[in-house]
Amino acid sequence: MASNTAALSGSSAQTAPITAEEKKVIFASSLGTIFEWYDFYLFGVMAAVIAKNFFTSLDEQTRLIFTLLAFAAGFAVRPFGALVFGRLGDLVGRKYTFLITILIMGVSTFIVGLLPNYNAIGIAAPIILISLRMLQGLALGGEYGGAATYVAEHAPEGRRGLYTSFIQTTATIGLMLALLVILGTRTAVGEEAFADWGWRIPYLLSVVLLAVSVWIRLQLSESPAFQKLKDEGKLSKAPIGEAFGQWKNLKIVILALVGLTAGQAVVWYTGQFYALFFLEKMARLDGATANILVAVSLVIGTPGFIFFGWLSDKIGRKPIIMAGCLIAILTYFPLFNGLLEYANPDLARAQATSPIVVTSDPKQCSFQFNPTGVAKFTTTCDVAKAYLASNGLNYTNVEVPGQAVAQVKFGDKVINSYDGTGATAKEDGVRFKAEMGAAVKDAGYPAKADPAKVNKPMLVLILTIMVIYVTMVYGPIAAMLVEMFPTRIRYTSMSLPYHIGNGWFGGFLPATSFAIVAAYGNIYSGLWYPIVIAGITFVVGMLFVKETKDSDVYHSQS
Repeated sequence: MASNTAALSGSSAQTAPITAEEKKVIFASSLGTIFEWYDFYLFGVMAAVIAKNFFTSLDEQTRLIFTLLAFAAGFAVRPFGALVFGRLGDLVGRKYTFLITILIMGVSTFIVGLLPNYNAIGIAAPIILISLRMLQGLALGGEYGGAATYVAEHAPEGRRGLYTSFIQTTATIGLMLALLVILGTRTAVGEEAFADWGWRIPYLLSVVLLAVSVWIRLQLSESPAFQKLKDEGKLSKAPIGEAFGQWKNLKIVILALVGLTAGQAVVWYTGQFYALFFLEKMARLDGATANILVAVSLVIGTPGFIFFGWLSDKIGRKPIIMAGCLIAILTYFPLFNGLLEYANPDLARAQATSPIVVTSDPKQCSFQFNPTGVAKFTTTCDVAKAYLASNGLNYTNVEVPGQAVAQVKFGDKVINSYDGTGATAKEDGVRFKAEMGAAVKDAGYPAKADPAKVNKPMLVLILTIMVIYVTMVYGPIAAMLVEMFPTRIRYTSMSLPYHIGNGWFGGFLPATSFAIVAAYGNIYSGLWYPIVIAGITFVVGMLFVKETKDSDVYHSQS
């Protein structure tokens, strides 16, 4: 009888309309998370402007390197934020913890808008900037787990996938909001004024978003699952030790990372970031057009988060996430080949008819993994390969042990590389780039994509397909992570694998994929990184991760 009652209760929960209180919970949690992503992405979108204001004493290339290093710092500290705020969320509550995270994010962002630049306060400016960026990363590390846990613990049985899917849209919407505010500000004040002082406006506007978010979240009550546990006196006294110090919980954390979030992260970053990088760097499509095409695909594909979250309540989380990983694995190569063909058909033809060959001593060739942009690769082999990879040029490797200087061959034409540490490195660099530019042109490689030949509808179609993959792996994952862990250590346990997966496996994807391209010469070879990681997730997930959609989120066992 009890079983029948539960079944009827679950069935009615799935068909009942969303209550006003539930709408408020979803809206408040999602809105605050959108604003946090908005704050987080401002830095990356305005990297060039930030570099000129806060790293003035450095040359242009080194400025950008240190700006990207500051940007990477935000990703690097996200797992530590997950630990700090996850612990706090399991000790004192979900509501108060993600109030703290949004205050830290909002205040840090607002201070960047007020921060004097390098010309005003010298070296203190970049030091404070990087410190604020790390605070943003810490806050984001605590925000997502809190919002997802809070919404899931309010959701009725049979609708957690749908309710938490709204949280999954926030990263995409936050990025789009940042792009729109920056574009609007640039248009309103002009490029010169924007570079001088107008860039501060999007940062200062965040205080309005902060005030709205805090006001809305103050109206919320604590999650019912946490409150029930608190009333029963069953809260964890040491969430970190319990989550990661006991094997029965730690093994679930490891499975969540390897069997879910690592694959989800690389599919997410490939569909939303690496595709953009590929269009600009490899296909040589102008940045404005590439950004617009990606933005259009995001608008078309974003409802997929809600759809797959809803569908996961019907058929399960695991089948959808695993299917997203598998389809991505099987189709990335033809899809990216299509991006090149439809964005720059002249380049695709040149690569087929005028192959490039690099001959070098393999001992001189490094794996150019450079996530922070600080490392220098200066051997004759590395110099040649870095030039070709950064310009999206396919080449074939020919190893010649003992060859002193690497050579780049276009048919019968041979160009010698140079030693980046030599006494005449600067002059040699100018000579090498000039000779390579002329040779590339003579071989029929276009300097940029011909706008008249860009097939925009097909590009939007391909990009939208990849965004749909993103929605498949990302839409149901918040509900699944929440359901994998007991209430008493849920915030701590789910946050860490999510942010290691997305902050590290996903955040380092562009640098890793570029290094693979530089090493192997094929512009598509960088796709092996997301394919291998997604493949590992698919195998581990299929074999060892259990379906969770019928789990009881009120369970309090450790």
